[in-house]
Amino acid sequence: MRRTHRRTRSLLASGAAVAALLVPAGLYAAGHVGAAAGAAAPPAPSPEPSGAECRTAVHGSRVVAYCHNPYPSADRVQLHTECARWWDIDADSAPVEVGPGRTVRLDDRCWKEVAAVWITHATSA
Repeated sequence: MRRTHRRTRSLLASGAAVAALLVPAGLYAAGHVGAAAGAAAPPAPSPEPSGAECRTAVHGSRVVAYCHNPYPSADRVQLHTECARWWDIDADSAPVEVGPGRTVRLDDRCWKEVAAVWITHATSA
């Protein structure tokens, strides 16, 4: 066998040996070995669900919204109405608190057509 073939084989073998020694150390440092041994990592905390579910309806120039809060924390909702005509004044309702298990009704109107309606939410303090 030629000398270069032996040198190549020895370099490949030493590289494989170094990789075999470094991989377990890298896995341990990354925390994979502890998880594989049965020690489960604690689950990430999930945020508590909150916020009222709102449904809006437009009937001609009138807007009606019903917001129901099925969660244990209160939510503050506000109805926003954008009127289609440039001379018609857009309106924002006063914020209303929706307690746990409660439903509120919000309404507003334009003189003529309604262009857009949306609800904003804020956590009660």
